[in-house]
Amino acid sequence: MLQKAHGKLCLLKTQTYKWYKAFKEGREKVQDLPRAGRPSTVSTDENIEKIKKMIIDNRRLSVREVAHEVEMSHMSVHNILTEVLGIRRVAARLVPKELNFLQKEHRKAAAEDMISRVSSDFTFVKRIVTGDKTWVYEYDMQTSQQSSEYRLENEPNPKKPRQRRSKIKVMLTVFFDYRGVVHSEFLPDGQTVNKEYYLSVMRRLRENIRRKRPDVWKNNSWILHHDNAPSYTSILVHEFLAKNSTNAIEQAPYSPDMAPCDCFLFPKLKLPLRGRRFESIEAIKENLQKELKALPSSAFKKCFED
Repeated sequence: MLQKAHGKLCLLKTQTYKWYKAFKEGREKVQDLPRAGRPSTVSTDENIEKIKKMIIDNRRLSVREVAHEVEMSHMSVHNILTEVLGIRRVAARLVPKELNFLQKEHRKAAAEDMISRVSSDFTFVKRIVTGDKTWVYEYDMQTSQQSSEYRLENEPNPKKPRQRRSKIKVMLTVFFDYRGVVHSEFLPDGQTVNKEYYLSVMRRLRENIRRKRPDVWKNNSWILHHDNAPSYTSILVHEFLAKNSTNAIEQAPYSPDMAPCDCFLFPKLKLPLRGRRFESIEAIKENLQKELKALPSSAFKKCFED
């Protein structure tokens, strides 16, 4: 009857008799019942505690070194580290500078201020306009991941000559918010980024916000976020922002992970351009603008949510 009703989805006859017998003997669950597995001879509390102490004393020990010290197999030590202790080996993260005590306190205060504002106003993040500048080169080397190739076991590893960045470069300044790019421009030839130039950038940014974001411009609810570069924090710029009642968020020193440009936008823009040579400054600008326009609005939204 079961085979006629369910066809190939039906249990085999032997399995049906097996389940019938189990239910008749009092079984009530169809899930797997707990059963004794193969007894562990190495993952004992004593070995786990010994390995844990070794790792705490020296976090740079390799699995092979630990296995040799405790006289266990490589795989057994690896399983204890990953599955029992929940430890994974990670590379050190490169940071611009080791922060001193006051800089750490500043970073903590900036983070707490951001959290408190978001907690009291959910739309706070959507009103932030963040921006920064970056150099883009006529030629920049590929990353190790980009230059890697699939090779057979008997094939030689690929080789590439050691190269350097070109001296021809262009500076991009870009501001964006939750919805996408608000303003972008390139540094003119011969111009340096000083307080006068950045003041002109602020004027152009305000004009673009007025045109592209009329909802936040109308009640002056947009919030500026930039880093602590000397030209950004000059008295001239501060006076201009105060005169126009522009709210700004404090940026912690040497904290690129708290700046969306550094941790999101610039890597996404530069990665597709690495390993490519451009014939002129105009070609660099054209390809940069192309990559900038190709970023979907969902990417900016996710960046701010993160």
